[in-house]
Amino acid sequence: MENVFDLRTKSLKWKTALGREVSGIWYVALGATLWGLDPLFRILLLKSFTSAQIVFIEHLLLACYAVPVFLKYRRTLIGKLTLGVIGALLFISWGGSAIATMLFTSAFAYGNANAVLLLQKLQPLFAIILARALLKEALPSRFFAYILLALMGTYLLTFGFSAPSLGLHDLATQSCLFSILAAVLWGGSTVMGKYLLQKDLSFHLVTSLRFLFAIPLLGAVLYTAGDAWQVQGSGSAIALMAVNLLFQAFFPGLLSMLLYYKGLSSTKAVYATLAELSFPAVGVLINWLAFDQALTLGQLAGFLLIYTTLLLMSRAGSSRQTEPAARPAA
Repeated sequence: MENVFDLRTKSLKWKTALGREVSGIWYVALGATLWGLDPLFRILLLKSFTSAQIVFIEHLLLACYAVPVFLKYRRTLIGKLTLGVIGALLFISWGGSAIATMLFTSAFAYGNANAVLLLQKLQPLFAIILARALLKEALPSRFFAYILLALMGTYLLTFGFSAPSLGLHDLATQSCLFSILAAVLWGGSTVMGKYLLQKDLSFHLVTSLRFLFAIPLLGAVLYTAGDAWQVQGSGSAIALMAVNLLFQAFFPGLLSMLLYYKGLSSTKAVYATLAELSFPAVGVLINWLAFDQALTLGQLAGFLLIYTTLLLMSRAGSSRQTEPAARPAA
C-alpha cells in the first residue's frame, strides 16, 4: 500500500513538472508573439518621434508598473544582490534592450539587409553556448534536430525558397559586425534572464528591474543625440498618439515580458531561445494582414516549420516526464 502511495506521489510530481515545462515553452512563445505586434503601434509613432524617444517614453510609462512592483518585492533582494546578479540585470536591461536594438538598427542603416538578417540567425547558437558555459545546461535529446528545423524556418521566413544574393564583401562589413554583436546580446539576455530566475527572483521583479535600469541609459542616449521633441497635429491626433504609446508600452512591452519571464522560469534557456523564434514568424504574418506585404509560399512554409518545432519540443518534454510514471513499483 505504501509503495502505491509513493508511486502516486511521484507520478503527481512528474505531471506537475511536465505542466511547468510544456506551458513554459508556450509562455515564452506567446511573449515573443506579442513582440510581433510591435509594428502595428510603432509605424504611426515614428511619424512624430525618433526610435530612441519612443523607447524612452515607453519605459517612463512602464515605470508606473515597475516602481510599485519593485517596492512590493524589494525585500526579496536582501542577500541576493551579488555582483553576478547586478551584472545580469544590467546585461538584460542595457545590453539586451537598449544597446542591441541600437546596433541592429545601425546594421540595417549602413549595410546589406540580407547579410544582416542572415547573421541574426546565429542568435540561438550564442544562447546555447552561453547556457552551456554559464548555466551548465545539458542539451536535451534531439535538440540539434529542433534547432536545425527552427533555423530552416527562420531562413524561409527571411528569404523564402531563394538564396540571398551575397558576396564575401557583404559579410565583411561594420554593419555585419553590429548584427553579430546584437545577436550575442539578445542570445545572452535569454541566458542572463534564466540565471536571475534561478536565483529565486520573482519574474515580476526581474521584469520591473529590466525596465527601471534601462531608463538612465536611454536618458543619456537621448541627451547625447540631442534630438528635438516635435509633437505636431490636432488634439485628436495627439490623443491617438497617446493611446498608441499606452498600447505599445503595455502590450508588446509589459505583457510580453511578463509572459516571457514566466515561461523562462520553468524552461531551459536552450529551449527558450528557439521558442523566441515565434517573434519573426508573427511579424511576417502581421506584415501580410495589416500592411499588405505579400506572404510567399516560402514564408508560409517557414511559419509552419517554426510552430511545428515548438509543438515537437513540447511533446518531447511530455514523453520524457511521463515515461517514469508508467514504471511499476518494485
